[in-house]
Amino acid sequence: MSDVVPAYPASLTVDYPDEKRDRLTSFFRPIVIIPIAIVLGLISGSSPGFRHEAVHAVYAVGGIIFVPTLLMILFRGKYPRWWFDWNLALLSFSMRVVAYGALLRDEYPSTDSEQAVHLGITYPNVAEELHQGLPLVKWFLAIPHYFVLVFLFLAAVVCVIIAWFAILFAGRYPRPLFNFVVGVLRWEVRVAAYAFLLTTDTYPPFRLSE
Repeated sequence: MSDVVPAYPASLTVDYPDEKRDRLTSFFRPIVIIPIAIVLGLISGSSPGFRHEAVHAVYAVGGIIFVPTLLMILFRGKYPRWWFDWNLALLSFSMRVVAYGALLRDEYPSTDSEQAVHLGITYPNVAEELHQGLPLVKWFLAIPHYFVLVFLFLAAVVCVIIAWFAILFAGRYPRPLFNFVVGVLRWEVRVAAYAFLLTTDTYPPFRLSE
């Protein structure tokens, strides 16, 4: 029996910054993030906010092309490529804003460049990989993940607060805290790909690692 865990068709990695962190922008991060958070809120059709609110905004119908994609898969067995590209670009942008707000990186979030936040979601072959009726219930099947993510999010907030002090005093983001916060974001991305982007029928794993 193999011990290799198969790769999930949605992934997120963030490059760990080895250099000393910018204490000034880290201290004022809740303020300096406001302009780009407003941009994200306007694009997603929701009020901008810090980390979890930004992620939630992207999952909303106003940002992600969700209902039209559901109907297209259900009745036509198709996932228009430009809809997928839009959803991927919006989620990627959101992850850059979230990573900046969570102090994972010091680069100001770009609206189009990948920077150090790497999001990968596989474009689905609808005819062979997706069941046409499953999008109707994916949001319901993902409920256990919602409950777990509530507690993971609270733990991640605590980690970010601790990391904020660590950066101010030591100039570093503790690696274990960094990995945990990235793991929570990775978990959220997998749930989003399954239940909202509708790019895979593979149920998201309950793990933080890749």
